[in-house]
Amino acid sequence: MKRRPTVLSLAMLLLGAGAAVAQLPPLNVPQASPAASVSQTIGLTDIRIDYHRPAVNKREVWGKLVPYGDVWRAGANENTTIEFSTPVTIGGKTLPAGTYGLHTKPGEKDWQVMLSSTSTAWGSFSYDEKEDVVRFTVTPQPADFEERLEYRFENPTDNSVDTVLQWEKLQLRFPITVNTNEVVMESLKKQLRGLPRFGWQGWNQAAQWSLQHDADLDQGLKWADQSIQTQQTFANLRTKAAILEKKGDTKAAEDLRAQALKIANEQDMNIYGYQLLGQKKTDEAIAVFRKNVKDYPNSWNTYDSLGEALAAKGDNKAAIDSYTKAMNMTADPTQKKRITDILTKLKA
Repeated sequence: MKRRPTVLSLAMLLLGAGAAVAQLPPLNVPQASPAASVSQTIGLTDIRIDYHRPAVNKREVWGKLVPYGDVWRAGANENTTIEFSTPVTIGGKTLPAGTYGLHTKPGEKDWQVMLSSTSTAWGSFSYDEKEDVVRFTVTPQPADFEERLEYRFENPTDNSVDTVLQWEKLQLRFPITVNTNEVVMESLKKQLRGLPRFGWQGWNQAAQWSLQHDADLDQGLKWADQSIQTQQTFANLRTKAAILEKKGDTKAAEDLRAQALKIANEQDMNIYGYQLLGQKKTDEAIAVFRKNVKDYPNSWNTYDSLGEALAAKGDNKAAIDSYTKAMNMTADPTQKKRITDILTKLKA
């Protein structure tokens, strides 16, 4: 005969069920203040803000929902954080790469903005000003209505970006600056300890960057020398020549350029010619392309490039002659059509 459960056994069963239910994870439902992130790259520096977006929801925000004089997480839920992949300058202070807690202290006229070394807190409830790595003052400005708090980056340049917080009818803005030249030079040094160090191209690329951005030309010259030592080429000889010229050694630069011309191949001269064309040195470019035609008379591409330079100068008759030779020499139907279209325009 089946025994009926006693009151005690039913109570134990319910208690066990309650304990099991208590251990189950909660259901995933939308958050009242959804998570968001915004990022921007400046040079090689990545900047990212992670935050949650509270809504106005018909409430009075400034001075009420967000009291004046109290530290505010500048968001909702967890600590709003700002992350930098390299050192940056913010609030007049240079900070190392890392992730920082972002807090504010709103005022009726001015706000305090604080970056904390602690970035894992819940909101600003455990905020400690002793952990501030920088604190600065910002004056907020009126703005168009924004229902949900928003961060964004504006006016990015090679070395800076504006960080904007906007919510309700208020906007807070502060700049972040980066010494991009210094960051890139340090990055190039690290990269050249890897596989790129075994070819001439990496050293030359680094030297070229130094040259083009006028960044530590002494280091750039060392990189150019290492490139030439690895394999002497038209490109790295001209890179070194340009660095020496910028440093004031014109004679050595001229000698290196003459040396480079002696070892230049068709592609080298073609690239050089287009560099001159891009610098609006049309006559010099034409001279380079003519030399290429003379040295490589069986290459349709040399005539094609010469035709482009002549057309840029406005000498349509000579350009038509050069383009016609290029079209007759190439077997590529795509190139033939392209050159035919150019000739049609030149003859119009």
